[in-house]
Amino acid sequence: MHADETAVDLPTTLAQPARRALLGAGYTRLEDLTRVTEDQLLQLHGIGPKALAQLREALAARGLAFAADTDD
Repeated sequence: MHADETAVDLPTTLAQPARRALLGAGYTRLEDLTRVTEDQLLQLHGIGPKALAQLREALAARGLAFAADTDD
């Protein structure tokens, strides 16, 4: 990866396919993920339940969360 690693604060435990999927979609910081729902992230090739759980935990550690699903 060469995309200015200092600006990337995704969990280091994240598998490479998940990391590539997030970076490819333009998500480089945990704060970026507060604008998308879990379902939206699951649409990315490389993001699965394990990656989603790691991201959810990392967000919670900072008092953040994914966007709320508003499909009612």
